[in-house]
Amino acid sequence: MENPVITMLFFAAAGLLVVVSGGIIYLTAAEWRDRRRKQRDKQG
Repeated sequence: MENPVITMLFFAAAGLLVVVSGGIIYLTAAEWRDRRRKQRDKQG
């Protein structure tokens, strides 16, 4: 039988990993979008 505290900590760590990864993906996409927009504004 597994310790419920260890199970809870595992799911908390997995959840935090998903949240942090999602934040990094969002910031990367936002930076890419802004960079594209700046280049487009420069050309036109």
